[in-house]
Amino acid sequence: MKFVKAIVAAGLVAVATPAFAADITGAGSTFIFPVLSKWADSYKKDSGNGVNYQSIGSGAGIKQIQAKTVTFGATDAPLKVDQLQKDGLAQWPMIMGAIVPVVNIDGVKAGDMVLDGPTLAEIYLGKINKWDDPAIKKLNPNVKLPSAAISVVHRADASGTSFNFTDYLSKVSADWKSKVGRGTAVEWPVGVGAKGNEGVSGNIAQAKNSIGYVEYAYAKQNKLPYTALINKAGKTIQPTNEAFQAAASNADWTHAPGYYLILTDQPGDKSWPIVASTFILMHKDSVDKAASQEALKFFKFAFEKGSKSAEDLDYIPMPDNVVKLIEKTWSADIKS
Repeated sequence: MKFVKAIVAAGLVAVATPAFAADITGAGSTFIFPVLSKWADSYKKDSGNGVNYQSIGSGAGIKQIQAKTVTFGATDAPLKVDQLQKDGLAQWPMIMGAIVPVVNIDGVKAGDMVLDGPTLAEIYLGKINKWDDPAIKKLNPNVKLPSAAISVVHRADASGTSFNFTDYLSKVSADWKSKVGRGTAVEWPVGVGAKGNEGVSGNIAQAKNSIGYVEYAYAKQNKLPYTALINKAGKTIQPTNEAFQAAASNADWTHAPGYYLILTDQPGDKSWPIVASTFILMHKDSVDKAASQEALKFFKFAFEKGSKSAEDLDYIPMPDNVVKLIEKTWSADIKS
């Protein structure tokens, strides 16, 4: 809880503190916020330069970088090559992590409950609306489930976390794909909206018999009971670093134009089914070359010295060969 308070405080500082000449401004993904805050703190101590980051959601972050009001944007929903070219942006993956379903049911602890993709989709479609529904009971014969209405929570803002979550539901449920589809913002059939991973975490913590989806660091730090999931190979998987890395190991960044790659529903017996990346967006030809250069120094620092803090929060650092590829992208694309 101490850590959660710290990152929220960091967010308030990021919004309220005006940027100095050497400071870097960024906005977007709430998914990356816990680890970005750690990196920013270490970089401040190392270089004396600050990173003022607004954890406002991927959609808002994209809008801010397009409007050139920040040095970098962060999004969990990557932009396709044509959009990058249109806006004059460079894009690269910064970190990988996992999205987990979280619940608040009396007597149900983290990892007690198991869900599969089709059942999760039926809950978010409103077709399964009670916890003791036969489909849920079949997956959880030894869990005491209440005969209570399911309170569904989703993101209210344009969100990369939602993009990856709905991408996963679209892959495992033809019904979801045809009726709702994937997107940073969709027409949710049921449920209440909350802003950011922070908002969803807070809502789940307060609302009995609720279900939501958040980045794993938020579930862990807020002590929210997460569910296990049945993966593409039909195996029941708990959200662990090993399971996240197993899914991430399939990522072929070398052959992904503009690094556009979605990591949901990956094959493998040990793979967690909802793994996502956060992507950094920067203008190739920024008006403020000094800020652009400082931002690249920060990201280089994070790649070189931030792996331990990332792993401590159960994120997956980018492999060394991919980091080298990304640094070549900087040299080729970003004029600073």
